[in-house]
Amino acid sequence: MPKDTPINQRKADHIHINLEKDVQSSGTTGLEKFRFIHQALPELSLSDVNLEQTLFGKNQRVPLCVSSMTGGTSQAERINRILATAAQEIGFAMGVGSQRAAIEEPALASTYQVRKYAPDILLFANLGAVQLNTGYGVDECRRAVEMIEADALILHLNPLQEALQPEGDSDFSDLIKKISTVRNKMNVPIIIKEVGWGISQKTAQMLHDAGVEAVDVAGAGGTSWSQVEMYRITDPYRSQTAGAFIDWGIPTAESIQNARSVDKDWIIFASGGLKNGIDAAKCLALGANMCGMAGILLKAANESLETTVNVMQMLVNQLRIAMFATGTRRLADLTYDKLSQV
Repeated sequence: MPKDTPINQRKADHIHINLEKDVQSSGTTGLEKFRFIHQALPELSLSDVNLEQTLFGKNQRVPLCVSSMTGGTSQAERINRILATAAQEIGFAMGVGSQRAAIEEPALASTYQVRKYAPDILLFANLGAVQLNTGYGVDECRRAVEMIEADALILHLNPLQEALQPEGDSDFSDLIKKISTVRNKMNVPIIIKEVGWGISQKTAQMLHDAGVEAVDVAGAGGTSWSQVEMYRITDPYRSQTAGAFIDWGIPTAESIQNARSVDKDWIIFASGGLKNGIDAAKCLALGANMCGMAGILLKAANESLETTVNVMQMLVNQLRIAMFATGTRRLADLTYDKLSQV
């Protein structure tokens, strides 16, 4: 069993709260403002729909990803093993939760090490970008990647969450320079990921100028980490402070468009409140290359491997059928003109 530490207790709290409490944003993803233009004569067979693409030099069977969630506890170890096993079977990519716990307590590394269950998937290591202001540097980033044999490194941005956490690190000053330094010294791609409040055009431009290979916009409309922290906080005034941010953030649909406006060829991951494969299809049509989901997969993995495989396959089927019913044979053809605004 992983040793009880403040960080790993926080991880356990996050899993419990996400599974047991209503932590949804009161806002929406913005995806409901779009609907696909149905084609009664799609002029192709469902079996013709091709979901494959190449990303970071690796063939992907589907453009779907298990968004970074957890690690650092025995429950997280079981969940990550199930998610990775299912991802290998269905073809999902996968990110692990923040590996800071294992950097500081190496005995926890096993809770993140899923490569043996998923030898072929795109696998993403993960650290908080703010840790670059607390003594972390290229060495810790390399250790995170090597720890799980990752294909790329996610540096996540969560200023609001850190500001709300009693134990949070809220010094985000001059981070873009440090992100750029890490980018220049790492031999794997860098993905910058919000955790659920979206990406503005200004932030997207800064990240693009820093040379990062991809951005995960993680827009508002799904899990609200201010609500998660609200349930963790015991002080009633701090708890109310967190609760006030329930509708904060840039919706997912808008965040995708913000990032895509910076560079038509930049790699964009879309996450934040995606409920099904149709939402994923909308994100792809808006300009995303990969779509991540967390909550629906966390609940499935907490139940069983069989449930997780079934849910992943259902999401793939929903995406495939949405493409079929819009007359879209391959991902490159799933473009904005397939949508109408409601």
